[in-house]
Amino acid sequence: MGAQLQFWFDLASTYSYLSAMRIEHAASSKKVKVAWQPFLLGPIFAEQGWNNSPFNLYPAKGRYMWRDMERLCDERDLPLQRPGTFPANSLKAARLCLAMPSHVERAKFVRTVFEAEFGSGRDISNNAVLTDCLIAAGASAELMGRTRDEDVKAALFEQVARAKSLGIFGAPSFVVGEELFWGDDRLDAAISYAASI
Repeated sequence: MGAQLQFWFDLASTYSYLSAMRIEHAASSKKVKVAWQPFLLGPIFAEQGWNNSPFNLYPAKGRYMWRDMERLCDERDLPLQRPGTFPANSLKAARLCLAMPSHVERAKFVRTVFEAEFGSGRDISNNAVLTDCLIAAGASAELMGRTRDEDVKAALFEQVARAKSLGIFGAPSFVVGEELFWGDDRLDAAISYAASI
């Protein structure tokens, strides 16, 4: 597998949930390798003058998004339960992703977090929920201590800076070489592009 696609996601992002649950199967069918890249949308939104998700700032857009999620999750046989707080504080979850030594481990953990958050409506800012996710992903619960490590904090800061440098403005985003694709509905196009180069 030579071609690579960078999958940029925020663990508080509804549409990132949709992509995370299907990206590996879709990519492997075209021999494309996935690099899992967690980041935070908050700092990027802040630079656009937003202090919240656009789905909260624009109620009509928010209502549409949740209905769209219902349709898409039904179509893909994915559970959907709206969490009590949206968007969730995904800081610790993103740090945990970066503490994982491989993309394979990241992928497993990311899927368990999304399943907890949007499949079961759980609060992913809660340490107990994240610990459950680590265990469900086959990782050590002791990784929770890494969320306070300076190198992990710095790595997430660098991820956000890198996302900005790539022109990323939303999640999920997919980067192939110099090309940026945004949104779950562009995942297949991104994979096809990666497979073609």
